[in-house]
Amino acid sequence: MRDPYAQYFEEMPCYLSVHDRDFRIIHGNQRFRRDFGEQGDYCYRAYKGRDSVCDGCPVEKTFLEGAPQISEQVLRTRDGQEIPVRVRTTPIRDEAGQIVAVMEMHTDISESKRLQEQLAHSRQRLAQLFEEVPCYLSVQGPDRIIQHANRRFRETFGPAIGEPCYRVFKHRDEQCLVCNAQIVYREGKAFDHEEVVVSADGREINVLVTTAPLRNARGEVEAVIEMAVDITQIRELQSQLTSIGLLVGSISHGIKGLLTGLDGGLYLVNSGFERGDEARLKKGWEMVVRNVERIRSMVLDILYYAKDRELEVVDVDVASLVGELAEVMEKKAVDGGVALSFDVASGVGTLPGDGKALRAMLVNILENSLEACRAEMGKRDLRVTMSVRRLDPWMVIVVEDNGVGMDRETREKLFSLFFSSKGSKGTGLGLFIANKIVAKHGGSITVDSEVGRGSRFVIRLPLEARPSTRPNPELAPLSAAARGS
Repeated sequence: MRDPYAQYFEEMPCYLSVHDRDFRIIHGNQRFRRDFGEQGDYCYRAYKGRDSVCDGCPVEKTFLEGAPQISEQVLRTRDGQEIPVRVRTTPIRDEAGQIVAVMEMHTDISESKRLQEQLAHSRQRLAQLFEEVPCYLSVQGPDRIIQHANRRFRETFGPAIGEPCYRVFKHRDEQCLVCNAQIVYREGKAFDHEEVVVSADGREINVLVTTAPLRNARGEVEAVIEMAVDITQIRELQSQLTSIGLLVGSISHGIKGLLTGLDGGLYLVNSGFERGDEARLKKGWEMVVRNVERIRSMVLDILYYAKDRELEVVDVDVASLVGELAEVMEKKAVDGGVALSFDVASGVGTLPGDGKALRAMLVNILENSLEACRAEMGKRDLRVTMSVRRLDPWMVIVVEDNGVGMDRETREKLFSLFFSSKGSKGTGLGLFIANKIVAKHGGSITVDSEVGRGSRFVIRLPLEARPSTRPNPELAPLSAAARGS
Protein backbone atom coordinates (compact mmCIF):
# COMPACT_ATOMS: atom_id res chain seq x y z
CA MET A 1 0.00 0.00 0.00
CA ARG A 2 1.32 3.42 -0.98
CA ASP A 3 2.46 5.67 1.87
CA PRO A 4 -0.26 8.34 2.18
CA TYR A 5 2.25 10.91 3.49
CA ALA A 6 4.40 10.41 0.42
CA GLN A 7 1.27 11.00 -1.67
CA TYR A 8 0.52 14.15 0.28
CA PHE A 9 4.08 15.36 -0.35
CA GLU A 10 3.72 14.66 -4.07
CA GLU A 11 0.34 16.35 -4.51
CA MET A 12 0.94 19.54 -2.50
CA PRO A 13 -0.13 22.57 -4.65
CA CYS A 14 3.26 24.25 -4.23
CA TYR A 15 6.93 23.54 -4.74
CA LEU A 16 8.25 21.23 -2.00
CA SER A 17 11.90 20.26 -1.76
CA VAL A 18 14.37 18.89 0.81
CA HIS A 19 18.00 20.13 0.95
CA ASP A 20 21.10 18.73 2.58
CA ARG A 21 23.94 20.73 4.08
CA ASP A 22 25.70 20.94 0.72
CA PHE A 23 22.59 22.68 -0.72
CA ARG A 24 21.77 19.65 -2.86
CA ILE A 25 18.09 18.95 -3.52
CA ILE A 26 17.59 15.41 -2.21
CA HIS A 27 13.79 15.32 -2.66
CA GLY A 28 11.25 17.28 -4.65
CA ASN A 29 7.54 16.81 -5.26
CA GLN A 30 6.12 16.34 -8.73
CA ARG A 31 5.34 20.03 -9.25
CA PHE A 32 8.91 20.86 -8.34
CA ARG A 33 10.34 18.22 -10.70
CA ARG A 34 8.11 19.41 -13.53
CA ASP A 35 9.41 22.99 -13.41
CA PHE A 36 12.95 22.58 -12.01
CA GLY A 37 14.06 19.06 -12.97
CA GLU A 38 15.01 15.97 -10.99
CA GLN A 39 16.59 16.12 -7.56
CA GLY A 40 20.34 15.94 -7.14
CA ASP A 41 21.22 19.40 -8.39
CA TYR A 42 22.28 22.32 -6.20
CA CYS A 43 19.39 24.59 -5.26
CA TYR A 44 21.14 27.77 -6.36
CA ARG A 45 21.72 26.25 -9.80
CA ALA A 46 18.22 24.81 -10.10
CA TYR A 47 16.47 28.01 -8.92
CA LYS A 48 18.68 30.80 -10.23
CA GLY A 49 21.18 29.30 -12.66
CA ARG A 50 24.01 30.41 -10.31
CA ASP A 51 27.32 28.76 -9.53
CA SER A 52 27.39 29.71 -5.85
CA VAL A 53 25.09 30.01 -2.87
CA CYS A 54 22.69 32.95 -3.05
CA ASP A 55 23.10 35.88 -0.66
CA GLY A 56 20.72 35.51 2.28
CA CYS A 57 19.92 31.90 1.38
CA PRO A 58 17.03 30.77 3.67
CA VAL A 59 18.28 27.16 3.66
CA GLU A 60 21.69 28.27 4.87
CA LYS A 61 20.12 30.46 7.60
CA THR A 62 17.91 27.58 8.74
CA PHE A 63 20.95 25.28 9.12
CA LEU A 64 22.81 28.03 11.01
CA GLU A 65 20.02 29.24 13.27
CA GLY A 66 18.00 26.06 13.59
CA ALA A 67 14.75 28.02 13.09
CA PRO A 68 12.23 28.39 10.26
CA GLN A 69 12.74 31.25 7.80
CA ILE A 70 10.25 33.23 5.70
CA SER A 71 11.18 35.34 2.69
CA GLU A 72 10.22 36.20 -0.87
CA GLN A 73 12.26 35.09 -3.87
CA VAL A 74 12.06 34.99 -7.64
CA LEU A 75 12.74 31.54 -9.11
CA ARG A 76 13.57 30.72 -12.73
CA THR A 77 12.11 27.52 -14.19
CA ARG A 78 13.79 25.24 -16.70
CA ASP A 79 12.04 27.02 -19.57
CA GLY A 80 13.21 30.46 -18.34
CA GLN A 81 9.98 31.62 -16.74
CA GLU A 82 10.42 33.77 -13.63
CA ILE A 83 8.02 33.03 -10.77
CA PRO A 84 7.71 35.15 -7.62
CA VAL A 85 7.32 32.90 -4.56
CA ARG A 86 6.95 33.11 -0.81
CA VAL A 87 9.56 30.82 0.76
CA ARG A 88 9.11 28.98 4.05
CA THR A 89 11.82 26.71 5.41
CA THR A 90 11.78 24.33 8.35
CA PRO A 91 14.58 22.18 9.81
CA ILE A 92 14.40 18.39 9.71
CA ARG A 93 16.08 16.77 12.72
CA ASP A 94 17.28 13.23 13.48
CA GLU A 95 16.57 11.31 16.69
CA ALA A 96 19.41 13.13 18.41
CA GLY A 97 17.89 16.49 17.55
CA GLN A 98 20.55 17.38 14.99
CA ILE A 99 19.51 19.17 11.80
CA VAL A 100 20.14 16.78 8.94
CA ALA A 101 18.13 18.53 6.21
CA VAL A 102 15.90 21.51 5.49
CA MET A 103 12.51 21.33 3.84
CA GLU A 104 11.62 24.28 1.66
CA MET A 105 8.15 25.24 0.48
CA HIS A 106 7.70 27.77 -2.33
CA THR A 107 4.21 29.19 -2.81
CA ASP A 108 3.53 30.84 -6.16
CA ILE A 109 2.47 34.43 -5.47
CA SER A 110 2.36 35.60 -9.10
CA GLU A 111 -1.30 36.56 -8.85
CA SER A 112 -0.75 38.36 -5.55
CA LYS A 113 2.17 40.24 -7.05
CA ARG A 114 0.12 41.17 -10.08
CA LEU A 115 -2.67 42.46 -7.85
CA GLN A 116 -0.15 44.33 -5.68
CA GLU A 117 1.32 45.97 -8.76
CA GLN A 118 -2.14 46.92 -9.98
CA LEU A 119 -2.96 48.34 -6.54
CA ALA A 120 0.32 50.26 -6.42
CA HIS A 121 -0.32 51.59 -9.94
CA SER A 122 -3.86 52.63 -9.00
CA ARG A 123 -2.59 54.35 -5.87
CA GLN A 124 0.07 56.11 -7.90
CA ARG A 125 -2.52 57.31 -10.43
CA LEU A 126 -4.84 58.48 -7.65
CA ALA A 127 -1.97 60.26 -5.92
CA GLN A 128 -1.02 61.90 -9.22
CA LEU A 129 -4.63 62.91 -9.81
CA PHE A 130 -4.85 64.36 -6.27
CA GLU A 131 -1.55 66.18 -6.77
CA GLU A 132 -2.25 67.65 -10.22
CA VAL A 133 -6.01 68.34 -10.18
CA PRO A 134 -6.45 72.04 -11.17
CA CYS A 135 -8.09 73.18 -7.92
CA TYR A 136 -7.20 73.41 -4.24
CA LEU A 137 -7.47 70.00 -2.51
CA SER A 138 -6.91 69.40 1.19
CA VAL A 139 -7.75 66.77 3.79
CA GLN A 140 -8.53 67.85 7.36
CA GLY A 141 -8.82 65.83 10.54
CA PRO A 142 -11.45 66.37 13.24
CA ASP A 143 -8.99 68.69 15.02
CA ARG A 144 -9.08 71.05 11.97
CA ILE A 145 -5.43 70.25 11.19
CA ILE A 146 -4.59 69.90 7.49
CA GLN A 147 -3.25 66.40 6.88
CA HIS A 148 -2.75 66.41 3.09
CA ALA A 149 -2.74 69.06 0.37
CA ASN A 150 -2.10 68.99 -3.36
CA ARG A 151 0.53 70.92 -5.30
CA ARG A 152 -1.66 73.87 -6.28
CA PHE A 153 -2.80 74.24 -2.67
CA ARG A 154 0.79 74.30 -1.40
CA GLU A 155 1.86 76.79 -4.07
CA THR A 156 -0.95 79.19 -3.10
CA PHE A 157 -1.23 78.74 0.67
CA GLY A 158 2.29 77.58 1.52
CA PRO A 159 3.48 74.44 3.37
CA ALA A 160 0.22 74.05 5.28
CA ILE A 161 0.56 70.42 6.42
CA GLY A 162 0.17 70.28 10.20
CA GLU A 163 -1.38 73.75 10.42
CA PRO A 164 -5.00 74.52 11.43
CA CYS A 165 -7.26 75.40 8.51
CA TYR A 166 -8.35 78.77 9.92
CA ARG A 167 -4.73 79.93 10.11
CA VAL A 168 -3.97 78.77 6.57
CA PHE A 169 -7.15 80.09 4.90
CA LYS A 170 -7.92 83.20 6.96
CA HIS A 171 -4.67 83.99 8.82
CA ARG A 172 -6.69 83.85 12.03
CA ASP A 173 -5.43 82.74 15.44
CA GLU A 174 -8.78 81.29 16.47
CA GLN A 175 -11.24 79.03 14.69
CA CYS A 176 -14.02 80.47 12.54
CA LEU A 177 -17.44 80.97 14.08
CA VAL A 178 -18.99 78.71 11.41
CA CYS A 179 -16.80 75.79 10.35
CA ASN A 180 -18.11 73.93 7.32
CA ALA A 181 -15.76 70.99 7.89
CA GLN A 182 -17.27 70.48 11.34
CA ILE A 183 -20.76 70.55 9.80
CA VAL A 184 -19.70 67.66 7.54
CA TYR A 185 -18.33 65.74 10.54
CA ARG A 186 -21.59 66.31 12.37
CA GLU A 187 -24.03 65.54 9.54
CA GLY A 188 -21.94 63.02 7.59
CA LYS A 189 -22.79 64.39 4.15
CA ALA A 190 -21.20 66.67 1.56
CA PHE A 191 -21.64 70.42 1.84
CA ASP A 192 -21.19 73.18 -0.77
CA HIS A 193 -20.53 76.83 -0.03
CA GLU A 194 -18.74 79.92 -1.32
CA GLU A 195 -15.88 81.43 0.64
CA VAL A 196 -13.20 84.13 0.52
CA VAL A 197 -9.77 82.86 1.55
CA VAL A 198 -6.37 84.55 1.77
CA SER A 199 -3.24 83.23 0.05
CA ALA A 200 0.18 83.06 1.67
CA ASP A 201 1.13 86.38 0.04
CA GLY A 202 -2.07 88.11 1.23
CA ARG A 203 -4.21 87.89 -1.93
CA GLU A 204 -7.95 87.42 -1.45
CA ILE A 205 -9.34 84.50 -3.47
CA ASN A 206 -13.01 83.75 -4.07
CA VAL A 207 -13.54 79.99 -4.02
CA LEU A 208 -16.44 77.59 -4.47
CA VAL A 209 -15.86 74.83 -1.90
CA THR A 210 -17.19 71.29 -1.74
CA THR A 211 -16.51 69.58 1.58
CA ALA A 212 -17.12 65.82 1.70
CA PRO A 213 -16.64 63.10 4.36
CA LEU A 214 -13.93 60.42 4.20
CA ARG A 215 -15.04 57.23 5.97
CA ASN A 216 -13.10 54.29 7.41
CA ALA A 217 -13.96 50.61 7.02
CA ARG A 218 -16.61 50.91 9.75
CA GLY A 219 -18.34 53.76 7.94
CA GLU A 220 -17.22 56.38 10.45
CA VAL A 221 -16.15 59.84 9.26
CA GLU A 222 -12.45 60.04 10.08
CA ALA A 223 -11.52 63.03 7.89
CA VAL A 224 -12.99 65.48 5.41
CA ILE A 225 -11.73 66.44 1.97
CA GLU A 226 -12.21 69.96 0.66
CA MET A 227 -12.13 70.87 -3.03
CA ALA A 228 -11.98 74.61 -3.65
CA VAL A 229 -12.30 76.07 -7.16
CA ASP A 230 -10.96 79.58 -7.78
CA ILE A 231 -13.85 81.76 -9.04
CA THR A 232 -12.15 85.10 -8.40
CA GLN A 233 -12.28 86.17 -12.05
CA ILE A 234 -15.97 85.29 -12.28
CA ARG A 235 -16.73 87.32 -9.17
CA GLU A 236 -14.64 90.23 -10.48
CA LEU A 237 -16.61 90.25 -13.72
CA GLN A 238 -19.88 90.13 -11.80
CA SER A 239 -18.74 92.89 -9.47
CA GLN A 240 -17.94 95.11 -12.46
CA LEU A 241 -21.61 94.93 -13.42
CA THR A 242 -22.90 95.76 -9.93
CA SER A 243 -20.27 97.93 -8.30
CA ILE A 244 -20.98 100.98 -10.45
CA GLY A 245 -24.51 100.95 -9.05
CA LEU A 246 -23.16 100.56 -5.53
CA LEU A 247 -20.71 103.36 -6.19
CA VAL A 248 -23.41 105.74 -7.41
CA GLY A 249 -25.57 104.85 -4.43
CA SER A 250 -22.76 105.48 -1.95
CA ILE A 251 -22.07 109.00 -3.29
CA SER A 252 -25.62 110.05 -4.24
CA HIS A 253 -26.10 111.90 -0.96
CA GLY A 254 -22.83 113.79 -1.50
CA ILE A 255 -23.81 114.78 -5.04
CA LYS A 256 -27.12 116.07 -3.78
CA GLY A 257 -25.32 118.24 -1.24
CA LEU A 258 -22.92 119.57 -3.85
CA LEU A 259 -25.77 120.46 -6.20
CA THR A 260 -27.48 122.29 -3.35
CA GLY A 261 -24.24 124.22 -2.78
CA LEU A 262 -24.08 125.09 -6.49
CA ASP A 263 -27.67 126.32 -6.41
CA GLY A 264 -26.82 128.53 -3.44
CA GLY A 265 -23.73 129.90 -5.17
CA LEU A 266 -25.62 130.60 -8.40
CA TYR A 267 -28.33 132.38 -6.43
CA LEU A 268 -25.76 134.65 -4.83
CA VAL A 269 -24.12 135.31 -8.22
CA ASN A 270 -27.42 136.17 -9.92
CA SER A 271 -28.66 138.33 -7.06
CA GLY A 272 -25.27 140.05 -6.90
CA PHE A 273 -25.53 140.99 -10.57
CA GLU A 274 -29.09 142.27 -10.11
CA ARG A 275 -28.20 144.37 -7.07
CA GLY A 276 -24.76 145.41 -8.21
CA ASP A 277 -23.39 143.92 -4.99
CA GLU A 278 -19.77 142.98 -5.73
CA ALA A 279 -19.18 141.32 -2.35
CA ARG A 280 -22.27 139.14 -2.80
CA LEU A 281 -21.17 138.31 -6.32
CA LYS A 282 -17.66 137.32 -5.16
CA LYS A 283 -18.98 135.15 -2.33
CA GLY A 284 -21.36 133.35 -4.66
CA TRP A 285 -18.68 132.74 -7.27
CA GLU A 286 -16.34 131.29 -4.62
CA MET A 287 -19.11 128.88 -3.64
CA VAL A 288 -19.57 127.85 -7.28
CA VAL A 289 -15.82 127.29 -7.81
CA ARG A 290 -15.47 125.35 -4.57
CA ASN A 291 -18.37 123.01 -5.34
CA VAL A 292 -17.30 122.52 -8.96
CA GLU A 293 -13.87 121.44 -7.68
CA ARG A 294 -15.48 119.02 -5.25
CA ILE A 295 -17.62 117.54 -8.02
CA ARG A 296 -14.52 117.23 -10.19
CA SER A 297 -12.65 115.41 -7.40
CA MET A 298 -15.57 113.04 -6.89
CA VAL A 299 -15.81 112.32 -10.62
CA LEU A 300 -12.07 111.58 -10.73
CA ASP A 301 -12.48 109.09 -7.89
CA ILE A 302 -15.20 107.35 -9.89
CA LEU A 303 -13.04 107.33 -13.01
CA TYR A 304 -10.12 105.87 -11.10
CA TYR A 305 -12.33 102.96 -10.20
CA ALA A 306 -14.39 102.67 -13.40
CA LYS A 307 -11.49 102.77 -15.86
CA ASP A 308 -7.77 103.36 -16.17
CA ARG A 309 -7.47 107.14 -16.18
CA GLU A 310 -4.43 108.49 -17.97
CA LEU A 311 -2.03 110.32 -15.67
CA GLU A 312 -1.17 113.95 -16.41
CA VAL A 313 2.48 113.69 -15.44
CA VAL A 314 4.56 116.76 -14.56
CA ASP A 315 7.46 117.41 -12.17
CA VAL A 316 5.62 117.88 -8.88
CA ASP A 317 7.20 120.16 -6.25
CA VAL A 318 6.97 117.82 -3.24
CA ALA A 319 7.50 120.46 -0.55
CA SER A 320 4.75 122.65 -2.04
CA LEU A 321 2.43 119.65 -2.27
CA VAL A 322 2.96 118.86 1.43
CA GLY A 323 2.46 122.51 2.33
CA GLU A 324 -0.90 122.48 0.60
CA LEU A 325 -1.86 119.27 2.40
CA ALA A 326 -1.08 120.96 5.72
CA GLU A 327 -3.49 123.81 4.89
CA VAL A 328 -6.23 121.46 3.70
CA MET A 329 -6.03 119.01 6.64
CA GLU A 330 -5.35 121.43 9.51
CA LYS A 331 -8.98 122.26 10.31
CA LYS A 332 -10.07 118.63 10.22
CA ALA A 333 -7.25 117.68 12.61
CA VAL A 334 -8.07 120.50 15.03
CA ASP A 335 -11.79 119.63 14.99
CA GLY A 336 -10.92 116.03 15.87
CA GLY A 337 -8.52 116.95 18.66
CA VAL A 338 -5.54 115.44 16.80
CA ALA A 339 -2.07 116.99 16.58
CA LEU A 340 -1.05 116.96 12.90
CA SER A 341 2.59 117.58 11.98
CA PHE A 342 4.65 117.49 8.79
CA ASP A 343 8.40 116.86 8.46
CA VAL A 344 9.84 117.47 5.00
CA ALA A 345 13.56 116.94 4.60
CA SER A 346 15.48 119.69 2.87
CA GLY A 347 16.18 119.20 -0.80
CA VAL A 348 13.42 116.68 -1.53
CA GLY A 349 13.01 118.35 -4.92
CA THR A 350 10.45 117.24 -7.48
CA LEU A 351 8.70 114.01 -8.30
CA PRO A 352 7.40 112.89 -11.73
CA GLY A 353 3.67 112.30 -11.31
CA ASP A 354 0.12 113.49 -11.59
CA GLY A 355 -0.11 116.20 -8.93
CA LYS A 356 -3.88 116.12 -8.53
CA ALA A 357 -3.87 112.34 -8.21
CA LEU A 358 -1.02 112.36 -5.69
CA ARG A 359 -2.80 115.03 -3.66
CA ALA A 360 -6.00 112.93 -3.59
CA MET A 361 -4.01 109.85 -2.57
CA LEU A 362 -2.29 111.60 0.34
CA VAL A 363 -5.52 113.24 1.50
CA ASN A 364 -7.15 109.78 1.65
CA ILE A 365 -4.25 108.36 3.67
CA LEU A 366 -4.24 111.32 6.09
CA GLU A 367 -8.03 111.22 6.51
CA ASN A 368 -7.79 107.51 7.33
CA SER A 369 -5.18 108.21 10.04
CA LEU A 370 -7.23 111.08 11.49
CA GLU A 371 -10.30 108.84 11.61
CA ALA A 372 -8.26 106.12 13.35
CA CYS A 373 -7.22 108.63 16.03
CA ARG A 374 -10.75 109.90 16.55
CA ALA A 375 -11.94 106.30 16.96
CA GLU A 376 -9.48 105.76 19.83
CA MET A 377 -11.74 106.54 22.76
CA GLY A 378 -10.16 107.96 25.90
CA LYS A 379 -6.58 108.25 24.62
CA ARG A 380 -4.83 111.57 25.06
CA ASP A 381 -2.06 113.04 22.95
CA LEU A 382 -3.54 111.80 19.66
CA ARG A 383 -1.23 112.58 16.78
CA VAL A 384 -0.64 112.05 13.08
CA THR A 385 2.73 112.74 11.49
CA MET A 386 3.82 112.82 7.87
CA SER A 387 7.50 112.69 6.96
CA VAL A 388 9.02 112.94 3.49
CA ARG A 389 12.54 111.82 2.54
CA ARG A 390 14.34 111.45 -0.75
CA LEU A 391 16.01 108.02 -0.63
CA ASP A 392 17.16 107.12 -4.15
CA PRO A 393 15.54 105.59 -6.13
CA TRP A 394 12.41 106.45 -4.11
CA MET A 395 10.55 109.35 -2.65
CA VAL A 396 9.50 107.87 0.69
CA ILE A 397 6.43 109.29 2.44
CA VAL A 398 5.55 107.94 5.88
CA VAL A 399 2.19 108.64 7.54
CA GLU A 400 2.05 107.45 11.15
CA ASP A 401 -0.68 107.65 13.78
CA ASN A 402 -1.30 106.39 17.31
CA GLY A 403 -4.96 105.54 16.71
CA VAL A 404 -6.91 102.32 17.17
CA GLY A 405 -4.71 100.22 14.87
CA MET A 406 -5.72 97.14 12.86
CA ASP A 407 -5.56 93.37 13.16
CA ARG A 408 -4.11 91.23 10.37
CA GLU A 409 -7.47 90.45 8.78
CA THR A 410 -8.28 94.18 8.49
CA ARG A 411 -4.82 95.00 7.12
CA GLU A 412 -5.16 92.44 4.35
CA LYS A 413 -8.53 93.85 3.26
CA LEU A 414 -7.58 97.50 3.73
CA PHE A 415 -7.16 98.35 0.04
CA SER A 416 -10.14 96.28 -1.16
CA LEU A 417 -12.99 97.98 -2.96
CA PHE A 418 -15.85 99.02 -0.63
CA PHE A 419 -14.05 97.69 2.45
CA SER A 420 -14.22 100.18 5.30
CA SER A 421 -13.28 99.79 8.94
CA LYS A 422 -15.45 102.84 9.72
CA GLY A 423 -18.76 101.01 9.30
CA SER A 424 -21.52 103.15 7.84
CA LYS A 425 -19.29 106.27 8.06
CA GLY A 426 -17.01 105.11 5.25
CA THR A 427 -17.57 104.33 1.56
CA GLY A 428 -14.64 101.95 1.15
CA LEU A 429 -13.34 103.97 -1.83
CA GLY A 430 -10.61 106.17 -0.33
CA LEU A 431 -7.81 103.68 0.35
CA PHE A 432 -8.75 101.54 -2.66
CA ILE A 433 -8.26 104.56 -4.93
CA ALA A 434 -5.13 105.66 -3.02
CA ASN A 435 -3.53 102.27 -3.62
CA LYS A 436 -4.53 102.37 -7.29
CA ILE A 437 -2.95 105.83 -7.73
CA VAL A 438 0.32 104.71 -6.15
CA ALA A 439 0.37 101.56 -8.30
CA LYS A 440 -0.15 103.60 -11.49
CA HIS A 441 2.86 105.71 -10.54
CA GLY A 442 4.95 102.53 -10.19
CA GLY A 443 5.13 102.74 -6.41
CA SER A 444 3.89 100.77 -3.43
CA ILE A 445 2.13 101.17 -0.09
CA THR A 446 2.94 99.00 2.90
CA VAL A 447 1.12 99.03 6.23
CA ASP A 448 2.44 98.13 9.67
CA SER A 449 -0.25 98.12 12.33
CA GLU A 450 -1.38 96.47 15.54
CA VAL A 451 -4.58 96.89 17.50
CA GLY A 452 -4.13 99.61 20.12
CA ARG A 453 -0.72 100.67 18.83
CA GLY A 454 -1.66 102.68 15.74
CA SER A 455 -0.68 102.39 12.09
CA ARG A 456 2.25 103.28 9.87
CA PHE A 457 1.78 103.73 6.11
CA VAL A 458 4.96 103.76 4.02
CA ILE A 459 4.48 105.08 0.48
CA ARG A 460 7.32 104.66 -2.02
CA LEU A 461 7.15 106.58 -5.31
CA PRO A 462 9.87 106.18 -7.95
CA LEU A 463 12.05 109.21 -8.67
CA GLU A 464 12.51 108.00 -12.24
CA ALA A 465 9.22 107.84 -14.12
CA ARG A 466 8.26 104.57 -15.75
CA PRO A 467 7.39 104.62 -19.48
CA SER A 468 3.68 104.92 -18.61
CA THR A 469 4.36 107.93 -16.35
CA ARG A 470 6.78 110.00 -18.45
CA PRO A 471 6.37 113.76 -17.83
CA ASN A 472 4.37 115.58 -20.49
CA PRO A 473 6.58 118.38 -21.89
CA GLU A 474 3.46 120.40 -22.78
CA LEU A 475 2.49 120.63 -19.09
CA ALA A 476 4.26 123.04 -16.78
CA PRO A 477 5.69 121.83 -13.45
CA LEU A 478 2.91 121.66 -10.91
CA SER A 479 3.21 124.06 -7.96
CA ALA A 480 0.86 124.65 -5.08
CA ALA A 481 -0.64 127.71 -6.75
CA ALA A 482 -1.27 125.87 -10.01
CA ARG A 483 -3.00 122.97 -8.25
CA GLY A 484 -5.59 125.11 -6.51
CA SER A 485 -7.66 124.05 -3.53
